[in-house]
Amino acid sequence: MKLVVKKDSELLEYLYENLDMPKKRIKQYLTHGAIYVNNNRVKQYNYHLVPGMNINIDTESKNKKTLPFEILFEDDHLIVVNKPSGLLTIATAKEKERTLYHIVREYLVGKDKYARVFIVHRLDKDTSGVVVFAKDEKTKNQLQENWNEYVSVREYVAVVHGHLKENNGRIVQNLMETKTNLVYVSRNGEGKEAITNYKVIKENENYSLVSVSIETGRKNQIRVAFQSLKHPIVGDKKYGEKNDKESRLYLHANRLKIYHPVLKKEILFETANPQEFKKIMN
Repeated sequence: MKLVVKKDSELLEYLYENLDMPKKRIKQYLTHGAIYVNNNRVKQYNYHLVPGMNINIDTESKNKKTLPFEILFEDDHLIVVNKPSGLLTIATAKEKERTLYHIVREYLVGKDKYARVFIVHRLDKDTSGVVVFAKDEKTKNQLQENWNEYVSVREYVAVVHGHLKENNGRIVQNLMETKTNLVYVSRNGEGKEAITNYKVIKENENYSLVSVSIETGRKNQIRVAFQSLKHPIVGDKKYGEKNDKESRLYLHANRLKIYHPVLKKEILFETANPQEFKKIMN
């Protein structure tokens, strides 16, 4: 990245004005010696610039990576990816295996050795689909603190066993969780409210393809909703049929629309249905 100085200024102030990136990251570049003025490394925030000076920013990594899944969107503040089924979003106390977070971080550091990445939200390990990461702490905090207000569309597609009695419906439940992390429907009104809407898209002899939108974001909410209707999601080893032999969970987060706190506008992220969904519904 190169800049040509056009006015007298202090280095940090000039970088703030001319780089579209968080101020914290610019300071990080200076601290780590990634800023060069006329080919000389400079770390002073108040280094005096005059017109005609050349500024070079050396952020390139020698260990470039590619992602094994689709990038749906990327700018200086966000990266949005299509998570595969079977991959944890982030490590847990019980599971320390390689995660989506680690893979995305390796990719970003491969492009910019000073890059950072922050979890904004997560999907269940067995659910595939849209996941948003922030590239700076300020953006992460803005999204997390205002998530319910910033998210206007949260839609999934699922394949469930059998045929639902109604082609569309709204499922309102109160959910609780056991000590063994199993979510269940409370019968006495205790727990957290979960609201799940669905619409049948297609049926075949054994299964139904349904579009699902959620008004709340509770743990395992969609899986428990269809279990309660006695039409569990195909491939659900936790809440589904014991003799289900499918290798993956047929639940995919296919549409997410959020307000971008830096661009000040809404953006819709969409993915196609996984190939397995198309095959099972033929």
